[in-house]
Amino acid sequence: MLSKNNSIVLSKLKFRDHDLIVKCYTEQRGVVSYLLRGVLKSKKGLSKTVYYQVLSQLEIEESYKPNQSLHYIKEVKFNYIYKSLHTNIYKSSIVLFLSEILSNVLKEEEKNKDLFHFIGTALQYLDNEDQFSNFHILFLLKLTRYLGFQPENINNDYPYFNLESGIFEASNYGIYSLSGENLTLLKRLLGTNFDTLNTVEINAAQRQEFLNILLNYFELHLGSFRKPKSLQILNEVFH
Repeated sequence: MLSKNNSIVLSKLKFRDHDLIVKCYTEQRGVVSYLLRGVLKSKKGLSKTVYYQVLSQLEIEESYKPNQSLHYIKEVKFNYIYKSLHTNIYKSSIVLFLSEILSNVLKEEEKNKDLFHFIGTALQYLDNEDQFSNFHILFLLKLTRYLGFQPENINNDYPYFNLESGIFEASNYGIYSLSGENLTLLKRLLGTNFDTLNTVEINAAQRQEFLNILLNYFELHLGSFRKPKSLQILNEVFH
């Protein structure tokens, strides 16, 4: 059946000689993969690939059949046109990193309009922001809410945070207990929104260390989570 669906591109993969498989996170159906036949074959088709840059926000007219693994896009247009996300080298490194994260953690063909709205709104904020070196850190921390393992922000006066249980604790319980400077930063970020993020000062070394802690937190709570290959590129760009 034909229907309209808002979508965010997670990844694309060349298939055979002239086709693309594009995986999207959609407003109405969650994760959906589309087969674009012959899109790499002609100049007219190649011109359409601009729509499928990772994390592009699209409005599509789709041919969707529930029992199929691949579906088809009949018409496509931008739902939001980025001004800098794919042209600014610093922002594009964040985009590459976050697209890899989202492609990894979003697996279900089940709609979640709140999550879809969060991702789209956050990306539009990044597109328009001039100070954004900590954006990906706050994005990941806020993403945990929608994935079901947001740090429990009670007893946050305690001197430790347990990465395994996701709660603040009065005692140190070993390798998963976070303390000191990283704990202070976690508490600060839990009370921060994107529009006040530029008030949080983090140097390059702190940013890299805290990002690794967040990725370990994802690994502890998502059994299939893999650290992104683009992590090294991101660290080099923001070093």
